[in-house]
Amino acid sequence: MSENDENRVRLKVMGLSYSQIQSGAYALILAQVGGPMRIPVVIGAAEAQSIAMKMENITPPRPMTHDLFVSFAHAFGVKLTEVFIYKFEDGIFSSEITFSDGDRTVTIDSRTSDAIAIAMRTGAPIYTTPDILEATGFEMEIADETTDDGDVEAPAFGDEDGHSGSHSEPKLENYAIEELEKTLARHIEREEYEEAARVAEILKRKRAKDTDQA
Repeated sequence: MSENDENRVRLKVMGLSYSQIQSGAYALILAQVGGPMRIPVVIGAAEAQSIAMKMENITPPRPMTHDLFVSFAHAFGVKLTEVFIYKFEDGIFSSEITFSDGDRTVTIDSRTSDAIAIAMRTGAPIYTTPDILEATGFEMEIADETTDDGDVEAPAFGDEDGHSGSHSEPKLENYAIEELEKTLARHIEREEYEEAARVAEILKRKRAKDTDQA
C-alpha cells in the first residue's frame, strides 16, 4: 500500500511499560515525530522483550528472533525501507513492512509489534496515517506527563489479538541500583528476557533520578 508522505505521519518508539494487572501485557508507546500525539499499543511478552532489549542496548547470549530476521536479510542484501501502520480496526493495528534489494521492492503484512522490533534494529522509519493518529492517539504535554525516563502512562488500546491492558509499577522499584544490576545480569544469563526487560526499565529510571539529584 503506497501513500504520499503528505498523507503519513512519522512515529518513533517512546517507551515501554509493564502491566502487573494483565500478566504478560506491555504498552508500547509510539510518539509523533515533531508533535504532541502519542499512540499506545498493547503487545505481547515476546515482542516486548525484543523491543526492550534493543531499547536498553542489551545483547543476549544468543540472537533473538528479530535479530535473526535482520541478520538473514542483511546476508542476502535485503534492506527494510519502512514500516507503515495503515489500519486500526476493532482495536487492532495492522501494519506492513517494505523491503528492497536494490532491484526489487516488496511490501508484506506484519504484526505491528514485529514490524517495530525489526525497524528498531535497522533504523527504518515508522509511519502511520493522520486518521489513525487522530482515532487512537492522545495529546501529551511532555513536561507534565512523562516519567523520568520518558515513558508514559496511557490508556490501553487493543493488542494484535484484541486484548486490552492496564499498567502498574512493579515492586522491583524498591530495589537499590546495585541490586537491580545484579538481578538484571542474572536474568540475562538465564535468558529470562521478560524479567530482564522489566529490571532494565526500572534501573534506567532509578539512574535518571540519581543523576537529577546529583
